[in-house]
Amino acid sequence: MNDFLGRGWAYPIAPAARGPRYADGADKIRQSIWLILSTAQGERPMLPDFGCGIHELVFAANTAALRGLVAAEVRDALTRWEPRVDVLDVDVETPEDARDRIVISIGCRIRENNAALNLVYPFFLAEGVPLGGGRDGA
Repeated sequence: MNDFLGRGWAYPIAPAARGPRYADGADKIRQSIWLILSTAQGERPMLPDFGCGIHELVFAANTAALRGLVAAEVRDALTRWEPRVDVLDVDVETPEDARDRIVISIGCRIRENNAALNLVYPFFLAEGVPLGGGRDGA
């Protein structure tokens, strides 16, 4: 395992039979990206700049301008906080059946080995949207 790619506790942290679960390589990078995007700036008292500014956009109108701003915030956050990748593309779309949600597709290249890494991150523009995706939580 290459030290540059890293090894650490898997995210989200969950107990396993013999201690914490671990992740390494591309999986660890993918989890790190998810953590960066899921953390609002100011959420961590000891590192208040950590995270992504998309959380300030909850309740904003789902417009082309908003999607452009989300793409810029994601690119800036990943460029700053995830040095193991080069961000190649950030595409933000709205599913036809869900105007209260945007889908962020991220294309990266792992610097150490030039491997492609892709991630899709859903972001809800309205608080309290069920994780199951439907209005009834199904």
